Amino acid sequence: MLEKEGYRVHDDNQRAVKDSDLVILAVKPKQLKEVLTGIRGSLNAKKHIVISVVTGIRLSEMEEWTGKKLPMFRAMPNTAIAVRQSMTCLASANATQSQAKEVQDIFAELGLAIFIEETLMEAATVLGACGIAFSLRFIRAASQGGIEIGFDANTAQLIAAQTVKGAANLLLQQGYHPEEEIDKVTTPQGCTIAGLNEMEHQGFSSALIKGVLSSYRKIEKIV
Repeated sequence: MLEKEGYRVHDDNQRAVKDSDLVILAVKPKQLKEVLTGIRGSLNAKKHIVISVVTGIRLSEMEEWTGKKLPMFRAMPNTAIAVRQSMTCLASANATQSQAKEVQDIFAELGLAIFIEETLMEAATVLGACGIAFSLRFIRAASQGGIEIGFDANTAQLIAAQTVKGAANLLLQQGYHPEEEIDKVTTPQGCTIAGLNEMEHQGFSSALIKGVLSSYRKIEKIV
C-alpha cells in the first residue's frame, strides 16, 4: 500500500538507514537492541538523527548499543496522533539546537510537542499516553450519565466529547488554571456545584490521582 503512494519499502534495515537522514525506531522494547546493533555499522553521526518512540529504553542504552555518539531523541506521543492532536514529549542527547528544533517541528505537525527531562519520560507516558484512556473513560461515564437523564447514546457521547474538547481548549488557548474556568460555571446553590460536590464526595479527584500513581508505579517496575 505504501509503495503505491510513492514510498520506498523493503525489509533491509541497513539499506533503509543508508538511504535516510532521519531514522525513526518504532518497534517493541525487546526488539530495539537487536535492531540498533543490526544497523550500527550504517549509522553516521554526521548524517543521521535517530528517534525512538519505544517505551522504557533510555538514550544511554541506545548509545551503548550503537557504540556511537549520534544525535538521539526519545519521543512519547499518544494515540491522538492519528488525528494530529497528539501530546508528544521529547528528550534528547548529543543533539544541536537546530536538530532539536527539526525534530520538534516534525511532531508539532501531529499535535503539541515539548521537550522534557529524560527522567520524566515514564511520567510522560502515564500522563500523556495512559491519559488518553483516562480521558476516554471520563467521556464514557459522562455519556452514560447523559443517557440516564434522557439523551440517546450517540447524542450523549457527542455532547460529552465536544464538551471535553472545549474545556481543554479553554486551558490551552487562554492559559488559565482549571479552577478559574470551574468558578465561571459554579453559581451559588447551582446545579454545577451540586454535581461537583457529589463527585468529590464519591472520590472523583482522589480516584483519578490514585489511578495516575498506580500506572506510574507499574511502569517503574517494567523499566
